[in-house]
Amino acid sequence: MLPNQCFYAPGLRFSCIRCSACCRYESGFVFLSEKDVAFLVKSLKIGYNDFIETYCRWVPTGGGKERLSLKEKPDYDCIFWKEGCSVYEARPLQCRTFPFWRSILTSSESWKFTSASCPGMGKGTLFTRNEIESCLRKQASEPIIIREI
Repeated sequence: MLPNQCFYAPGLRFSCIRCSACCRYESGFVFLSEKDVAFLVKSLKIGYNDFIETYCRWVPTGGGKERLSLKEKPDYDCIFWKEGCSVYEARPLQCRTFPFWRSILTSSESWKFTSASCPGMGKGTLFTRNEIESCLRKQASEPIIIREI
């Protein structure tokens, strides 16, 4: 597909209704950048190392590397879900830019598949192609924390 022919060129509608469907009930990863950790540490008024030990886990990615992710509760809810997001104003970039992730924007089929579990997708605010691509650029500019194991 040529760059000007992407399915989201006319824009996509999305409005978060805070249903928490993306934060609860099934396992997943919320990968963190240094900027995410800094915002959360400041918001929670906790030290960097205490934050990592209390709220994070390292996820093996192959090749002798791991990525930093938020923990989940035993029922798969996000560690910060308490009748809603308890860190909403400081939530990670991954959460702030949903559903405008490269993996969801690969095709209209991928968008439709994801929208089946998110009642805010396809409704509400129209995001322009430039706004969507701004989310993608922001994600690329804030790399996920990775360590060698």
